[in-house]
Amino acid sequence: MSLYSILVGLVLGVVQGVSEWLPISSKTQILIASKYLLSLSFQQAYAFGLFMEIGTVVAAIIYFRREIKSLVDVLLGSKDSVKRKLFVYILVSMLMTGIIGAPLYLIADSITGISVGIPMLLIGLVLIADAFIIRYSRNKKREGANTRTLKNLSLKDYVLVGITQGIAALPGVSRSGITTSAMLLMNVEPDEAFRLSFLTGIFASMAAFGLVLVATQANVSTALASLGLAGIAEAIVVSIVVSLFLIDFLLKTARRSKIVYLVAALGIIAILSGTISMITGIGG
Repeated sequence: MSLYSILVGLVLGVVQGVSEWLPISSKTQILIASKYLLSLSFQQAYAFGLFMEIGTVVAAIIYFRREIKSLVDVLLGSKDSVKRKLFVYILVSMLMTGIIGAPLYLIADSITGISVGIPMLLIGLVLIADAFIIRYSRNKKREGANTRTLKNLSLKDYVLVGITQGIAALPGVSRSGITTSAMLLMNVEPDEAFRLSFLTGIFASMAAFGLVLVATQANVSTALASLGLAGIAEAIVVSIVVSLFLIDFLLKTARRSKIVYLVAALGIIAILSGTISMITGIGG
């Protein structure tokens, strides 16, 4: 394994581990990084970006192991209402994600020249709007008004979350960014919005990983060969470690009053990322 492969594996792992949880589209950031570091085509880099989500999936499963266990308990016959509601939320949202996301992925894989900057720019603007909404809802809560958690969400809300997550199959659309934004607009508590977004992300990423292996196996094989097995393993391990730290940081921050500033900062990051992509043409 060459020094260059080691460095590329490290860079890709950090990029995946950070961007998966920020509103800048991890698959797009990996697409850009691998396109230039590994000289991949757009389709190969796009497939590789979805493949790399395996590391962040493992990290999320480790972090949310109690929630995953509760889903297994329901499958084994648990009648606990809280566990069953979480199970239905995951099931319905993921069904809608598959219906919307699979066709969009196949369309995106068949074309080139996609501008990934515009979706990131739009998500950034929505997140900044979310920051104002959070501040408003926090003020209303102090006055006695209620914000929402999973127990207050309806089947219609599950469907909406699934649709927004499905749209994230397109390059430039951040899955965590668009789903978190949707729930914040639905007046869901910030920490709950991040938690539910990250939880559905586990299953969305697993589905995306499977779809990539089935639908674009040749592109994945070419991408993996360019970095090598050791480099891929390194990138995945690094993304797991980085993800665990970042998930914990975001969820803890979401429980504090500083979440307003965090969401606004995430919006600015998305806008800057989208603007740079549009100006330079990177990812198109």
